[in-house]
Amino acid sequence: MSTDSCIPYRKKIMKEIAVLMTCHNRRDITLSCLKALSKQNVDFITYLVDDGSSDGTTEAVKEYDPSAVVIQGNGNLFWVGGMRLAFAEALQNNHDYYLWLNDDSILEPDALSRLLETHRFLSQRDRSDSIIVGSVKDPKTGNHTYGGRVRSRRRFSHTFEAVIPQSEPIECDTMQGNIVLIPSSVAQKVGNVDESFVHTMGDLDYGLRAKAVNCSIWVAPSYLGNCSQNGVTGSWADKSLPVYKRLQKAFQVKNFPLKAWTTFTVRHSGPFWFIFWTFPYLRALIGYRNLSASPTFTSDSNPQIN
Repeated sequence: MSTDSCIPYRKKIMKEIAVLMTCHNRRDITLSCLKALSKQNVDFITYLVDDGSSDGTTEAVKEYDPSAVVIQGNGNLFWVGGMRLAFAEALQNNHDYYLWLNDDSILEPDALSRLLETHRFLSQRDRSDSIIVGSVKDPKTGNHTYGGRVRSRRRFSHTFEAVIPQSEPIECDTMQGNIVLIPSSVAQKVGNVDESFVHTMGDLDYGLRAKAVNCSIWVAPSYLGNCSQNGVTGSWADKSLPVYKRLQKAFQVKNFPLKAWTTFTVRHSGPFWFIFWTFPYLRALIGYRNLSASPTFTSDSNPQIN
């Protein structure tokens, strides 16, 4: 590999931004994300958990960015487990910021600068303990896919609805973990991603826990990257599947596993949590052709990990 195909080697571990990623067996997608990341004009270091890949991801990442801290997983971490491991490693080095980045999210060249500018803008207004969320859109349709979320005001709904970015920062209730900038002051208050979660809900839970300790969450202006929307076909709410298949899928680790879903509803759904707890399983019985129409949809924004 020629020297101009690699990003410059970074000798120092202390960087302003620690970029946290996790991946599993999709080397080319991971490298595409890293290449977009390398175009940023902000100092950073990458902490990447390779959760048991067998496609040469670790070797390719180390060749492309020798300074990246690559951590080996056991193959059963999934997205939340991998991000928690990367976060724990980065926290030991006391970075100024921690950036969650999905490896299927392709950053705009100035994305990190805009995230930092948004945080500095809020800090000047006494809102330094703020998480900044970057929104992403589908590269083909231009439609919004992932980003900040607000609680639905619809009766008997347990969904967190999308916040469309505008020209100014918009406050929200929580976020999906595709592009998320967490300043060190927030990380000190909230800590790591909760170990109760394995693949889904860990990002939503983190945002809600941050709000509970008087931190705020803001959607940065405009879109900061591209990421395709996950499909509905074959999901727990796909009505074309038999009922028993949908219910089986609903309990799987990528959807609403019992421990994680119980923890989430008890923690965030109020005194009637047990009612909301039943929703995804009831919806699996009913089925939806359009998963985003489901009142229990909380978005599996990370289906690729394991």
